[in-house]
Amino acid sequence: MYYKMDITICIGSSCHLKGSQDIIRILERLVSYHHLEDKVTLKGSFCMGECTSNGVCVDVDGKHFKITPSEADSFFTFEVLKRLEEQEKK
Repeated sequence: MYYKMDITICIGSSCHLKGSQDIIRILERLVSYHHLEDKVTLKGSFCMGECTSNGVCVDVDGKHFKITPSEADSFFTFEVLKRLEEQEKK
């Protein structure tokens, strides 16, 4: 079975002020660098209901995370690459 991961980044006003555009650019770069364009889809969404949190709301296959631009690289390594690795083992 072929697994395709959906990553949704909040681009609502609160998350925009917390750096959602920077996170999008970082994730786009990492997806391209790892040649995962066929396995990862990046999407934007308006308010995801996490406006009071510290960080931008990012959803990976239904699980919410709050990350800052400085955490985007480690988020990608530990959440995105790790999930893709686990799916390939199935």
